[in-house]
Amino acid sequence: MVLTLQLIGGFILFAALAQAVSGLVTQFSYARTSRQMANRRLALFEKRADILIKRAEIDRERTELTWSGKRKFRIAERRIANEAGDICSFYLTPHDGGALPPFLPGQFLTFELNIPDRPTPVVRCYSLSDSPAVRDHYRVSIKRLGPPPKADPGTPGGLVSNFFHLSLKEGDVVDVMAPAGGFHLDIHSERAVALIAGGVGLTPVLSMLKWLADHDSHRETWFFYAARNREDIALLDEIREITDNRSHFHLVIVFSDPTAECVEGKDYNVAGFLTADVLKHYLGNSNYEFYICGPPPMMASITKQLEEWGVPEEDIRFEAFGPASVKKVQKTEPAAAEGGATANVEFARSGKTAAWDGTASNLLELADALGVRINSGCRAGNCGTCATALKQGKVSYVTKPSSKPAQGTALVCIACPDGDVVLDV
Repeated sequence: MVLTLQLIGGFILFAALAQAVSGLVTQFSYARTSRQMANRRLALFEKRADILIKRAEIDRERTELTWSGKRKFRIAERRIANEAGDICSFYLTPHDGGALPPFLPGQFLTFELNIPDRPTPVVRCYSLSDSPAVRDHYRVSIKRLGPPPKADPGTPGGLVSNFFHLSLKEGDVVDVMAPAGGFHLDIHSERAVALIAGGVGLTPVLSMLKWLADHDSHRETWFFYAARNREDIALLDEIREITDNRSHFHLVIVFSDPTAECVEGKDYNVAGFLTADVLKHYLGNSNYEFYICGPPPMMASITKQLEEWGVPEEDIRFEAFGPASVKKVQKTEPAAAEGGATANVEFARSGKTAAWDGTASNLLELADALGVRINSGCRAGNCGTCATALKQGKVSYVTKPSSKPAQGTALVCIACPDGDVVLDV
């Protein structure tokens, strides 16, 4: 009996001790888990704080190191970027040896070039194609354009692209304006992103891809690259180096006209044209920020299909260079006056006046037709080169400018008169 009571008492004591030990273990485990979670939250906070500090430093440098007007740059290196040999990367270093301001991924440079047999300098814009983290040079990658399809024999190719390819050499100096442009990656967003490139439209979205990689971004990133075939595709090694080494970065190559040498699954993923159906297949849903740059027909098609898919307009961002790529704003035209004219346009310093009847697409085209010279670059409301003082009247825009023009000025490459206007040119 006594032995039985002793055994029962021992069991109770053991159970009590076991429960106490279990409670201590649970408390210790909870404390350790809590400490680990706190450490992870602290590490995440420190990382985000570091990112914010770096971004603030970049913003400060962008403001302090930028320049007004033209700055001379030396072509330090030329490098062919594709098998066809018609895309060349130009590496530019400041002729004055000074520091370079950082740029936003997707922005462009504006060049003012003195081309032989041209009475005035020619202005063109080209997107920066390298990482904004590279601070000792800028890079633009330019495709040499041939004559338009079905052009008459003897029709020349692209004036400026051929000048870059055929005339400019390493060591030559060119005039460049500071990086600019409203088409750039939202570097403060944490949302998934789809970068869409067609042909040499690769350049601004490649810069975006490099920024995401350089900053160890955790954003789900898809890079869609459309080209005719393997000969046309450019800078592929740089793209694959990023997408092959990060699990949340993905590359999809689309060839519209693959040659016999192009191997599906190795050189490309999809044969045909890049459409919303291709995007749906890989993305699965439309909850992405879309950045698009490519030939005007491709951009017009993709943006329309994305809208039909239900993607909000603010999530569809695209680069426009040249009037063919301008996405028109729906607006009601003013009623035509007698004779078809809706307004009178006066070019004050040139002493010329014309009736606006809608024949010209914008005020810059009207000026060209009258022989009134206005400097221009992108002809799509991006670069700001054509900004002209508006002495009287108002204008409306056929597409939204990439950035708001200064008070009292008009971007005449995308502006139409809203009644009578007087331009200071």
